[in-house]
Amino acid sequence: MSRAGNSDPASKREDNHPHTEADAESDEEVFHDARFPAEEEASLLKEAQEIKAEANQLFSAGCYDQAISSYDRALASCPNYLDYDVAVLRSNIAATYLKLEDWKSAVDSATMSIERLDKIIPPPDEKKDQSDSKEPLPSGSNTERDDAVVELSGEDDEAEEKELKRLKEQDEQRTNVLRIRAKALMRRAKAKSQIGGWASLQGAAEDYQALAAMENLPTSDQRIVQRALLELPDRIKEAREKEMGEMMSKLKGLGNGILKPFGLSTDNFNFVQDPKTGGYSMNFQS
Repeated sequence: MSRAGNSDPASKREDNHPHTEADAESDEEVFHDARFPAEEEASLLKEAQEIKAEANQLFSAGCYDQAISSYDRALASCPNYLDYDVAVLRSNIAATYLKLEDWKSAVDSATMSIERLDKIIPPPDEKKDQSDSKEPLPSGSNTERDDAVVELSGEDDEAEEKELKRLKEQDEQRTNVLRIRAKALMRRAKAKSQIGGWASLQGAAEDYQALAAMENLPTSDQRIVQRALLELPDRIKEAREKEMGEMMSKLKGLGNGILKPFGLSTDNFNFVQDPKTGGYSMNFQS
């Protein structure tokens, strides 16, 4: 059986002419748009789901390294354009890296999961921008405007049944996407909080703020989010002051090296921190 990672539906296209830059761009578009035939796609997805089930069992048994290897094999089998299925696997990988305390890899995996989900349903801010725009959504988009009104005429029972089924599937998809996005955000926020440092802690706070705005968050996760939002401001402030102090110390050492030939040092300059902005002003003193 062919693999999604090794089989390119676009590669069957014959090309006996040398590639130009324009050709390369065209080929890239064909690659991204290419899809497996329905039967082969279903077979690859089934295989990926079977491997994912094995990985889940390894995770439950505490065999985290083996679980990651199995999730990677599942990714190799899963058609790359199936954003939701790829997102679920990436989120599971992030959870596994958390168990291994590999915080950076957990952040990277969770971010890749969120990026895939954002292709299906844009995050709130991006969705608002689309609603404000007068331009129509791209053809084939996975999203629809929240304020769109669907009219059912009732004149064609078969058509109405199909439309109701489509709306139900769309609602189920939205529920699933939001559920996995919440998991991926929780995992990324935890990993960033563990990494520490000004930037990572600020990123964790932003993820927790996004989670706090979600309506589908379980009660246990809501408590974690609220506690994190109470604790993080002090940690962010402490990390910022520490990093700013280290930076000023390095700048002082560099400045002393530059000023020494002139018989000066940074002691001739008075640095005053603005308590509101955290910035510094400098005054010369003899």
